[in-house]
Amino acid sequence: MTVTLYHNRACGTSRNVLAMIRAAGIEPVVVEYLKTPPTRADLDVLASRLVVPVRDLLRQRGTPYAELGLDNPALSDADLLDAIAAHPELLNRPVVMTDQAARPCRPKETLFDILPQAHGA
Repeated sequence: MTVTLYHNRACGTSRNVLAMIRAAGIEPVVVEYLKTPPTRADLDVLASRLVVPVRDLLRQRGTPYAELGLDNPALSDADLLDAIAAHPELLNRPVVMTDQAARPCRPKETLFDILPQAHGA
């Protein structure tokens, strides 16, 4: 199984989730999304595996969320993914993606929803 972590090493929650994944004996593919932003195609794959709404990928605090009008409920998932592609700081980190599922892992315990083997680690 491949586990991908969209990671920001400056974020404590992201560092904790990385440690939890590794404690479960899994070495994830770590994507430092601010240094290497995901492409729109990468975001489409991520969105196709989400177990939560695409809107949950958006981070509001410290981002151009309000300035871009992303609080508009009429925006489509494609609009939201386009915004993340253009402004990767909008990605609500950390995001964990497996072969079957993906979700933002804030709080860190939501990791167990898609990676139950991390629970006992």
